[in-house]
Amino acid sequence: MTARLSPRRRQRISRGVQYAVLIAVVVILVLIADWPSIQRSFFNLEVAEQGLPELFTVALVNTVIYTVTGYALGFALGLPLALMRLSSVAPYRWIARLYVEVFRGLPALVIFLLIGTGLPIAFPGFALPGGVYGSVALALALVSAAYMAETFRAGLQAVPKGQMEAARSLGMSHSRAMVSIVIPQAVRIVVPPLTNELVLLFKDSSLVFILGVTSTQVELAKFGNDLASATANPTPIIMAGATYLLITIPLGYLARRLEARQGKGQ
Repeated sequence: MTARLSPRRRQRISRGVQYAVLIAVVVILVLIADWPSIQRSFFNLEVAEQGLPELFTVALVNTVIYTVTGYALGFALGLPLALMRLSSVAPYRWIARLYVEVFRGLPALVIFLLIGTGLPIAFPGFALPGGVYGSVALALALVSAAYMAETFRAGLQAVPKGQMEAARSLGMSHSRAMVSIVIPQAVRIVVPPLTNELVLLFKDSSLVFILGVTSTQVELAKFGNDLASATANPTPIIMAGATYLLITIPLGYLARRLEARQGKGQ
């Protein structure tokens, strides 16, 4: 007759088995991998040296420009949409809701295609300011505004109603109270999700290739793909991916810190 194991001992045995399985998998992968081939294909220093200067001076710079302009326009469009969603005038609510549902439901790739092919057909002779930069900023702004509108709406609804009542009791008009009291608090509340939106937008900028950019307008993903094709080696794609991570991981960490700080404050 075997002795019955205590729950604590069963838990320790289970944890030990899980560690053993994980170590076994890692060891097997290390043993069967063709490391010289991996180094030549994905971490080729000669290929990396060819792309390093332009990776930072052209691709990363363009990626940041696309992301920042798209984010700024999305912010400027998302906040009015959130106010429209909360408006007492029904048509404003319907328009804002329709916008959010449509642009939140469409893949970003479709929006880029519509900007690249739809605008020239709908408005012949019209060109967006900034050329490709303007088109990218508009596409990213349309995508981000739908998400930001919902984020701002949640932030506005999270501000205690007493704040507005107190402002009105001091003689402020409704619009002045919104601008001076409610909106600043709402923006402070939604800073963490807005930081996450910046991370998502940074990655969505990789769809720029849809608009047919030149060598001086490429962003990280397009740059890595073009150089990988030219050198017949995927190392530039690894370099582009690593550069994305250099930006997105700190931003994600910052968003988590802001969320944690906000949680403690509440």
